[in-house]
Amino acid sequence: MQYKIPRGTFDILPPDSRRWQAVIRIWHETAQQFGYEEITTPIFEQADLFERSSGESSDIVQKEMYRFTDKKGRCFALRPEGTAPVVRSYTENNLDRQSRITRLYYVGPMFRYDRPQAGRYRQFYQYGAECIGSHHPFYDAEIIALQTAFLNRLGLRNISLEINSVGCPACSKDYDRALTAFFEPHREELCEDCRSRLTSKPRRLLDCKVPSCRAIAAAAPSMLDYLDDACKEHFALVQGYLREMEIAFTVNPRIVRGLDYYTHTAFEFLNPALGAQNAIGGGGRYDGLIMQIGGRDIPAVGIAGGFERLLLSLEIENIPLQTAPVPDAYLVLACPQAKSLGIRLLAQWRKQGLALAYDPEKDSFKAQLKAADSLKARYAVIIGEDEIASGTVSVKNLGTGEQQSVPAEAVPQLLRSKEEKKYLF
Repeated sequence: MQYKIPRGTFDILPPDSRRWQAVIRIWHETAQQFGYEEITTPIFEQADLFERSSGESSDIVQKEMYRFTDKKGRCFALRPEGTAPVVRSYTENNLDRQSRITRLYYVGPMFRYDRPQAGRYRQFYQYGAECIGSHHPFYDAEIIALQTAFLNRLGLRNISLEINSVGCPACSKDYDRALTAFFEPHREELCEDCRSRLTSKPRRLLDCKVPSCRAIAAAAPSMLDYLDDACKEHFALVQGYLREMEIAFTVNPRIVRGLDYYTHTAFEFLNPALGAQNAIGGGGRYDGLIMQIGGRDIPAVGIAGGFERLLLSLEIENIPLQTAPVPDAYLVLACPQAKSLGIRLLAQWRKQGLALAYDPEKDSFKAQLKAADSLKARYAVIIGEDEIASGTVSVKNLGTGEQQSVPAEAVPQLLRSKEEKKYLF
């Protein structure tokens, strides 16, 4: 029987794996630069965690979660998003006792049963960050700045930022009533999903991608007209901090995000070159979520994005990120007597951190140098009869042809002083 990969998943193969590694490394470095520490949560949690946090009427809960029951009849789900597990861990492990402000970031696979399309898969990989512990609007701006710095370090340029305020639970109720009143006369023109959302979560109609629904929603009331004074002030301060940080943005009152836990600031980073599914990252404030899942009333704000759309964006802008790995040197054994010594030195030098290539199936001197050239090695370390007799090795610059004899123990320091690994980011 021939096995095939499940629909909606993909293998990460060389050379793409190098690009993945580069993007993930840059995310680690950027998050740590902003003072965030890594957290890793299980890939499955109690299904109720996501039902309570995302909202029972959300697409994630109703259509997309991978649920399963274990042998004891307990209901679990593969995680469809990263914020709820981080908040669960924060609460369960009493991280609020360690610091007033807790900054956490993560990387890992998520799972949603959805129709596969460009940049959207059933197993996909997300990065994210959560700043927990303060209502202050500075942190809304700071986490946007974190994402901005990450995209800038990747070299992406054709990205725009859109922000909105979705208000607080009090003023958003008035807005929901206004939306219901607006959409109700159009009920029969709406898609099936929007008709069901109209009575439960009318704000989700603003995010529908069906063209006919989008045309109706274009004239819908704006959330910004329903904000109370405190929400208006919070949103104004966020915008002020973004201007001081010199981060360009556009206010888009149609941004609602797809999860129930958002309050106040909501934002998205967009790449128009990706088509209809053009968001490469987004997030916002979720001040009530921690209490909603059983913790204390602690405010928070977060960001998340998918690596797949990031990599598509890098491809569109022709940003390579990282070249193929190049060995520090290729070990050339010029005679049979050199094999035992060469293998011992190969092991020693690798323990000292050198990246050395060697092929025991290539015996001729010419074949070994050809292999070194194909791997783009800059140096060859040669051991032959003369080297064995003198107790040295020969280091040859394969670009210039220059060659020198040195003691074996000097090779690591010599190669490090001559060359550093070079990357294209």
